[in-house]
Amino acid sequence: MPGLRTWQQRCIEAALAHFVTTPHFLCQATPGAGKTRLAAALARCLFEINKIDLVLCFAPSCQVVDGFRTTFADVLGKRLDGLVGAVGGAYTYQAMEHRDETFWRLLDEYRVFVVFDEIHHCAGHDPLLSNAWGQQILQRIQDRAAYTLALSGTPWRSDDLAIALARYSSPEGELICDYRYGLQEAIADGVCRSPRIILLDNQEVQLTETLETESTVKLFPSIAALLGKSPITYEDLLRHDDVIHQILGLGCEMLNELRISKPDAAGLVVATDIEHAHQIAVALEARGEACHVVTNRTPGAQQVINLFRHSDCRWIVAVGMISEGTDIPRLQVCCYLSRIRTELHYRQVLGRVIRRTGETDNQAWLFMLAEPSLQCFGKRIAEDLPNDLAVLRQVKPPSEPSGREYGVAEVTNELDEMSLPGSDLMYGQVCNSAISPSYKLSFSDHYRQVLLDCF
Repeated sequence: MPGLRTWQQRCIEAALAHFVTTPHFLCQATPGAGKTRLAAALARCLFEINKIDLVLCFAPSCQVVDGFRTTFADVLGKRLDGLVGAVGGAYTYQAMEHRDETFWRLLDEYRVFVVFDEIHHCAGHDPLLSNAWGQQILQRIQDRAAYTLALSGTPWRSDDLAIALARYSSPEGELICDYRYGLQEAIADGVCRSPRIILLDNQEVQLTETLETESTVKLFPSIAALLGKSPITYEDLLRHDDVIHQILGLGCEMLNELRISKPDAAGLVVATDIEHAHQIAVALEARGEACHVVTNRTPGAQQVINLFRHSDCRWIVAVGMISEGTDIPRLQVCCYLSRIRTELHYRQVLGRVIRRTGETDNQAWLFMLAEPSLQCFGKRIAEDLPNDLAVLRQVKPPSEPSGREYGVAEVTNELDEMSLPGSDLMYGQVCNSAISPSYKLSFSDHYRQVLLDCF
C-alpha cells in the first residue's frame, strides 16, 4: 500500500498470513513508530479482500480514540464515528462496560475486526485474574470477533497479570509477539529519533536539621546518597525550587538550540500533580517561556492539547494528559518531574518525544534527576523490551473478599499509575509531599550532567 513504512507493510503481510489459522494478532512496536496507521492499513486490506464488514477500535483515552477516528477516516475514506453510514466506531476501554447488548450483537451478526490499542491495560486470561477491561474482552469479544489486532509499545504489566488475548511460552512464561518492531530498528529506519538522556546530579548536597536550638549539617556526594541515607524523598526533590530551576534550565537551553533548525520544536514537562504543574508553569514564565498547563481537571483539556499541537508555543506542562498515544510530533524535549518511577511509564513518556518528522530532528532529549531507578531505566532503553518484565508470573487473586469487585480494583490501581485522563483521581490528594520544616535542603553549584547516549 503506498505511503506505508517498510515495517508496517511487513507487519500487515505477517498479520494476513497469521489470520489464515489464528484470529488474534499481537504487534509490539516502539512508541512513535506509527501503530495507528498500521491498524488502519490492515483494516483496509481486510475490507478489500472481503474478510470483514465492520471495524471497532478500543483505546485507553479519549485523545487516542480521536486519533484513531481521524487516521482511519484518512486511510479508509469512511467515518469511524459509530453513526449511520460509518464503517465502524472507536471507543475508550472505559466505555466498553456501558455498551448494551445490541451493540455487542454486532459481533455475531457481522464479521468484525477489533483493534485494541495499548492492550497491556487489559489484563485477563480467566475471570478471576482479570481487570474490568480484560473481563469485557474475554466475555464480549474474544470468541466473537472475526479478527483482532492488539497493539502495544510497552507490552507488560507492573502487576504481572497476563495481558488479555496474549500468548505466553511454556514453561518460561515469556510473551509471544507475532510481530516486533523495536526502538533500535525504528532509529535505523529513520522512523524515530535517537534518545539522549541527561541525568542531573549534585556533588555537594547540604541537609540542615534544626531541632529546638541545635542544628546538624550533613553533606551528601550525590542525589542517590541523599535519597538512600536521609529522610528526604524523591518527591521532595521534585518540588524543590532549585531542582526545578536547574532541570528547566537544561531543557530551555536545549530547546533554544533545536529551534534554530526546527522553529516549531517544543518541550514537555511531566509534573507530579496539579499543584506541582502550576509551580513549574510559574518557573517557566519567570524565565520568559510561554507554556500551557493541562491536567485531568483542566476545562476543555483536549482543546488545549489540540491548540498546543498546532501552535508555536514552546512548552506544555502536563499531569497524565500527554501520555501514551498522544501524538504531538513537534515535541522534542522532555523534562521528567513525575513522581512515577516505573519502567512502563518512563518508556511511554519517552515515546512522546521520539516521533520523527523530518531530516533535521534526529535526536530527542530527556532531562531528569539522577535517581537510581530512573538511571537504570535509561540504561535499559537500548534493550527495547526487558524480558524479565515481559514474563507472565503466577499471581493469585485475593484470598479474602476486598469489599469490591476484583477487576474494578485493578483498574483503579492502573489509573493511579498511568494517570489516565478521565479518572476521578485528584493528584493533590494522592501526593502532597513537602520537606519537614525542621529540614533545610540546599545544593552547591557543583551540578553534574550524566549523558546516556542510548544509540
